[in-house]
Amino acid sequence: MNLADMLTYADIGQLTAIAGRYQCECKRNSKHDLIQSILITLGSREFMESHIKGSSPGELRLLNSLLFDERSHFSMEDLLAAARQASFDVPPGKSGDYRELVSRLKNSGWLFSGASQQSRYLFQVPLDLKKRFRVQMGQYLQQRIVPVPEPAVYRGEGDLLAGDLLLFLRYVKENEPELNQEGALYKRNQQGVMNALQIAEPLLGKGGWRFGYGRACEHYPPRFALLYDYARHRRFISEEGYRLQLTAAGEYFLAEGKSEKLMQLFSFWLRLYKGAIPNLPSLVYWISLSAGRWVTTASLSEGIGWLIKPFYYDDAASILEQRILRMMLHLGMLKLGEEPAGTVVVMTPWGCEAAVPKHLLR
Repeated sequence: MNLADMLTYADIGQLTAIAGRYQCECKRNSKHDLIQSILITLGSREFMESHIKGSSPGELRLLNSLLFDERSHFSMEDLLAAARQASFDVPPGKSGDYRELVSRLKNSGWLFSGASQQSRYLFQVPLDLKKRFRVQMGQYLQQRIVPVPEPAVYRGEGDLLAGDLLLFLRYVKENEPELNQEGALYKRNQQGVMNALQIAEPLLGKGGWRFGYGRACEHYPPRFALLYDYARHRRFISEEGYRLQLTAAGEYFLAEGKSEKLMQLFSFWLRLYKGAIPNLPSLVYWISLSAGRWVTTASLSEGIGWLIKPFYYDDAASILEQRILRMMLHLGMLKLGEEPAGTVVVMTPWGCEAAVPKHLLR
């Protein structure tokens, strides 16, 4: 439902609170007057721009999470959990009341109770406000993005990741490599895999913390870890008796010789990294809007870094550059170059297409 419909079902108490929030001039005891005044205020071109500029980072992160959530209805528990996630930069001991943050959104015309008996204790965001927020938020984020000329040399990986999945499975079929006590390939076999792939990565050194980005990230560099976890997810490989083997499904897939669709690998990556980067789909979307032409990664970090919650020892900048942009390069979603000013990126046509969540197209 759109804002006008939700205002019709809202009780006069919420309408009065919204009208008071925006200092609407109307008769406070007339539901019709309240609705008309609120629609005029929230429907103005200036409203969304001023609302975004006047909101706290926590409020914008909460709205951002609701915009990219596929669900149409939210319980109060859902909203409080989202508010807690959005308030990660609040100093310890000053966490405030997450219920108050949700209440502010309700009194600002962003959240309405459901109209039916089944949804009366659930909340919705007006569809038209979602669309307008997405447009204005995109413009707001792009203000700090610095465009640059096309670099003389740049790198793109296209669909090499899908091709390397086949090469990895072929290596497993031909070698049935051993696994160590931790369930990982020995270094000699890891190097053997790298020699077989089109894009090789340096093997991991000793020390350092590695968790949160899939099970295989503990043992292997990021791109290969994604391939390994994906092959295990599709049950193409099995870890039996300290040996890595191809399954019947893996044999069939390899015999077909068809490359996996990049969209499937991209969707799996989103799910795999969701624990460490809960709002990853929204970040990919904002990157796609901001990097339609060559831009510096430093300005991307400046523009959208505040939306990224640090994950243990990974700060926002390293998450953006190493966990998101680098993996988008491997997925063929962007191209990357090095300039005197630093790293620069641009989205590929396929990347721009894939970055838009399906529910935003409805």
